[in-house]
Amino acid sequence: MSVENSEIAENPLCGNDLEAILAGRSLIIVSNRGPAGFTQAEDGSTLIHRSGGGLVTALLGLAQNVNITWIASALNDIEKEWQSGKINLGNNGRTIDLHLVPLDEQVYDGYYNIISNPLLWFLQHSMWDFISSPNITQATWQAWNEGYVAANHQFAQAVARQVRTDTGRTLVMLQDYHLYLVPRMLRKMLHRTSRSKVTLTHFVHIPWPCPEDLHILPPGMRQAILESLTAVDVLGFQTRKDVLNFLRSVESHLPGASVSYKNRRVRYRNRVCQVRDFPISIDVVALKQLDQSEETLQQRLQLEEIVKDEQLIVRVDRTDPSKNIVRGFQAYGDMLELHPELIGKVKFIALLVPSRLEVDEYRDYHDKLMAAAGWVNSQFGNSEWEPVRVILGENYTRAVAALQIYDVLLVNSIADGMNLVAKEGPVVNQKDGVLVLSELTGAREQLESGALVISPCDIYATAEALYQALTMPADERHSRAVKLRRIVEENDINAWFCSQINEISRLGY
Repeated sequence: MSVENSEIAENPLCGNDLEAILAGRSLIIVSNRGPAGFTQAEDGSTLIHRSGGGLVTALLGLAQNVNITWIASALNDIEKEWQSGKINLGNNGRTIDLHLVPLDEQVYDGYYNIISNPLLWFLQHSMWDFISSPNITQATWQAWNEGYVAANHQFAQAVARQVRTDTGRTLVMLQDYHLYLVPRMLRKMLHRTSRSKVTLTHFVHIPWPCPEDLHILPPGMRQAILESLTAVDVLGFQTRKDVLNFLRSVESHLPGASVSYKNRRVRYRNRVCQVRDFPISIDVVALKQLDQSEETLQQRLQLEEIVKDEQLIVRVDRTDPSKNIVRGFQAYGDMLELHPELIGKVKFIALLVPSRLEVDEYRDYHDKLMAAAGWVNSQFGNSEWEPVRVILGENYTRAVAALQIYDVLLVNSIADGMNLVAKEGPVVNQKDGVLVLSELTGAREQLESGALVISPCDIYATAEALYQALTMPADERHSRAVKLRRIVEENDINAWFCSQINEISRLGY
């Protein structure tokens, strides 16, 4: 969850002058979802709505001075018909070139709904149980070959066409697990003259699993993914742990590859791939603007009517199983049982966005979390007091309002590439609220010094951490809150983007 509706500073500096680093280059961003969505108005005209995503914000400051092309999937018939052109993403006449890849419906279904989600997503979030799932069937292989491979090939063709039209050097920045096969395909498509002028990067936004977990994928799939990812010049992950897991995966599953842990480097097929961690962050400027808005104030007043004079535990999440919402409710119930003096004095508000309910595992988990909340209310609530309030629906302003007033923010995911809620909360919170943070979130590496870190499967320890946070002395709460806010503000979304550009420059690409 994040806000991306602000402008970043003109000509941002990344240690060095960003414009100087990118001088003479064109920039191509490639992702499944683009920076804008297309709908049709009642009069038949096409409406373009800027999408969320920190990458959009990071790019806005460059759009006037660097040629930017974004390549993404066409997600509806309007986008398939539109396909390409210039769009304005800001308020100052800034435009980028947008190219939408018109994937066939059956291709997209296999590429996105079967291979990307859930197969790769569940694998990388350690959500398969090995005993009964997943089952790689003929249908899975068909989705791989006719969906994932085919879609990646179309993306690679679109990038290759754009590279060939660029007159100077080109920086191609691929995003996430949907496009793992594009790098190797793109290298093969480009002629030697084009290949020499391209710098290729790939950033993986979700966790990278340990090499043992990769055995879930058949050798043909996992080797194709590793061969392709090692074809980039710079491969980025969220955390140092992800970098180490990837290097170990290459060493275990990619014959002929040479791995240097010291230099974080892979040599394969006469190419060198540099592997680095670039922890993503939030648009602090935009968040603070929304924090001060009248709409946020009204949402806050409504939430304060629910909370009254109670202390408040907040969580803000999508309802996917990796968020560990059920154990969070169970821990809250255990805390009330262990410390009954808090009954009637602490409310838990969960702002939840229903996610991928067309997938059986997600729909089942949604039912389980609602049942868990109901159980706590039945055990500890009464006609005058509701311990847990679940609010469903996507309302970012309401979420920001809740983050302003928490005493405790619970982020207990069983796996998260980063988790931006853990960074948003400390920036807007006005009560010196305490962050209870899972050790399996990417945010842990940066935020653990100011948070209470818990093992996400340890319900008892989570219950005790919630109690500790609620009863923590005021001076400790304040020092922790100040530390977290400083860490996030010094490492915002612009710093994330700049760290990648600076590393590309440092490596001489």
